Amino acid sequence: MRLRNYLIVVNDIEKSKKFYQNLFGLNVLVEYEGNLILTDGLVLQDKGVWEQATGRKVLPENNASELYFEENNIEAFADKLENLYPETVYINRLMTHSWGQKVIRFYDPDGNLIEVGTPY
Repeated sequence: MRLRNYLIVVNDIEKSKKFYQNLFGLNVLVEYEGNLILTDGLVLQDKGVWEQATGRKVLPENNASELYFEENNIEAFADKLENLYPETVYINRLMTHSWGQKVIRFYDPDGNLIEVGTPY
């Protein structure tokens, strides 16, 4: 057995597709019935499809999980994020942990938590 994908729920597939393409360089592999499979295994699923399939409401900004990306030039990434998406809600802006790793945490437009850090 192996993990193939990870799925996040979004309100607007097109808006989220642009967000993940523009900010992270992910591209669409497959698109079907309220779902987009992007490169690197990320799946975007329409909120209505999720709620109908599971019978559960989506809880944005629930802080129960996080997408983690690594970036060598994190200062440039932080600038790009601010320039492309100035309305971003941050958990923490660019900071340095005591062990030297630089990180930034924020929500995507649908309240999914993202962390971008420098490699360990």
